[in-house]
Amino acid sequence: MADRYEYLPHRLLRCRVRDIASGVEGELMAVINQNVSDTGVERWMELAYIRRDSGREFTTAVANIEPVHDQPRTAAGRRDERSA
Repeated sequence: MADRYEYLPHRLLRCRVRDIASGVEGELMAVINQNVSDTGVERWMELAYIRRDSGREFTTAVANIEPVHDQPRTAAGRRDERSA
C-alpha cells in the first residue's frame, strides 16, 4: 500500500457540517485518506477535518459527518422556546 496521504474530493467541502458522534459543528476543510495506525501494520481511513468557529480543527470519520441546514441553536434559545 502507498505511504502517501491523499486529499479526496467531497461534496460538503467548505460547507457547514456536524460530527454526529460528538454533535460539534464546523466547516469541512478537507477529507484525507490517512494512515491512522500507531503500530507497524498500516490502517488507512478517510478522515474529515472540521474547523470549529474557534478556529481549531478536529478530525472524525467521513461517515460521521452530515450537512447542517439551519443555524446553530444556543442552549438559551432552546430554553426560551420551552418557556413560551
